[in-house]
Amino acid sequence: MKKILLAFLVIACEETGSVDSDNGTSTIEKIKKSKKIVIGTAPGYAPFEMTDLKGKYVGYDIDTAKAIGKALDAKVEFKEYSFDGLIAALQVGEIDMIISGMTITGPRALSVSFANPYFKTKQVALVPNTDTTTKVWTDLDKKGKKIATVVGTTGQLITKNTFKNAEIKDYKEMAAAALAMISGQIDGVIYDESSVRIWNKQNGKSRVIDNQISAENLGIAVKHDDLKTIQWLNSFLYSYIDGPEELKSRNYWFENDEWYDNINNKVEAE
Repeated sequence: MKKILLAFLVIACEETGSVDSDNGTSTIEKIKKSKKIVIGTAPGYAPFEMTDLKGKYVGYDIDTAKAIGKALDAKVEFKEYSFDGLIAALQVGEIDMIISGMTITGPRALSVSFANPYFKTKQVALVPNTDTTTKVWTDLDKKGKKIATVVGTTGQLITKNTFKNAEIKDYKEMAAAALAMISGQIDGVIYDESSVRIWNKQNGKSRVIDNQISAENLGIAVKHDDLKTIQWLNSFLYSYIDGPEELKSRNYWFENDEWYDNINNKVEAE
């Protein structure tokens, strides 16, 4: 029994030593030493990460990243990627963390490690106001219908796995997909509820199909098996979520619209 236990402890120690990146140094230790944290973001997902009219990164996730930097007494640097390029950037060490409205999924967890969820959202459908017949999202799954998704998102995966009859078209950003819908190129957009509702408030000419397609938990991603960093993030989130700083950020970005006119809504051509 003692030999078995000893063998288990040796294996566990070896595995623990191998989980941290950069020759045994965890991301959290690296940040504490350098006093700098590099966050990967993909602006265009309102109200989580956006750019304002001056080109500054703003949003709920940006506030969360800054709160992490403050807790670590570290300077926060943001690096921008397309959403589907974030995991690769993390894996090669270009960034220290992904804080970009990323849904925690099993396939992603094979490539990165997630801290505990910091926000819960759901996938819904957006349709044009001219559509008076769609009552639930399944009404869109018909031959002849064209449905838009955003590349690299769980909405894209869920739509392609769930919709069996409609034609699926992929876009780089939600705003581009929504504008294509308004112009009559597609019949609906499948995307996260928060961003869909904000786009609808800002632009009109559309309505939200409120029945839930799926529920999702958003998480902060770090290099795979970096347990020390995950443990620190979980402790941070335990004290941050529902605290004064987080509640202020959540209320500002989700409960009012005073920031709408200061956001860059430019859409890249597909």
